[in-house]
Amino acid sequence: MPESPRWLVMQGRIGDAKRVLNKTSDSLEDAQMRLADIKEAAGLPLDCNDDVVSVPKRSRGEDVWKELFLHPSPAVLHILLVGIGIHFFQQASGIDAVVLYSPRIFEKVGIKNVTDKLLVTIAVGFSKTIFTLVTTFLVDKVGRRVLLLTSSGGLVISLLSLSIGLTVIDRSHDEKVTWAIALCILATLTSVAFFSMGMGPIVWVYCSEIFPLRLRAQGCGLGVAMNRFMSGVVLMTFISLYKSITIGGAFFLYTIVATMGWIFFYTLLPETQGRTLEDVEELFGTFFRWRSTSNELKKKKIEGNSNGFQP
Repeated sequence: MPESPRWLVMQGRIGDAKRVLNKTSDSLEDAQMRLADIKEAAGLPLDCNDDVVSVPKRSRGEDVWKELFLHPSPAVLHILLVGIGIHFFQQASGIDAVVLYSPRIFEKVGIKNVTDKLLVTIAVGFSKTIFTLVTTFLVDKVGRRVLLLTSSGGLVISLLSLSIGLTVIDRSHDEKVTWAIALCILATLTSVAFFSMGMGPIVWVYCSEIFPLRLRAQGCGLGVAMNRFMSGVVLMTFISLYKSITIGGAFFLYTIVATMGWIFFYTLLPETQGRTLEDVEELFGTFFRWRSTSNELKKKKIEGNSNGFQP
């Protein structure tokens, strides 16, 4: 497996990048266009055609932290907000509490038998696997944004249902409430399913696409750090929440966070489907007005294609 052409260009190995692009592109012209985009993103002159070149210091990442935090452009600030925010909401919505504490949830609804708890827990894992596989076939057909919004919206409904079911069982005073038990089991399975069809895998795909080449390593690293931090916070605080505001109250709190996540995704995340990694940056910088920017870019692309076919 060859190194990625973007990494090769960042190291100044233009000749090696050309060879990789020639093998992986549909045509020689396509390879040349992609190489030009990568050079521009890396800060290299377009007429630089030597096999090995000297890469500007900025492209090696010396000023990346300054660009990210001290002097960010509107586009970089928007990207940074989205890149960190998307990881925050992925974990703050409480999915790890649903998955890792599912045996406790099932015990709460009255499933005491070890074999029964094992079977239902296996069903949770099976649901997660199946819907993750489904996403791999849909991500390039329906787009990242559609899957993310569908996933987070479904997660909100599932978490709310789980909260309601657990609250009803909590207040039933040991009486068996069949519909609430069924609702809790179904809500647990659908929570995992909806998460796995979007918020689980799409967050990683989206974050890797939005950061410009010069900022990608550090930007994605910040996103992962936020992801792991919030995962730890959720896992360490769930039992305390459970005891202080009841298990139903804990999942209602996660419902509120997931709802905020859906609003965040809807208002700030543009669709990246069909765009090269080099031109995604153009979508960002207008924050809540990204739709008008996207429409303008589509018009420019159509006009450019039309001009390209003129004799």
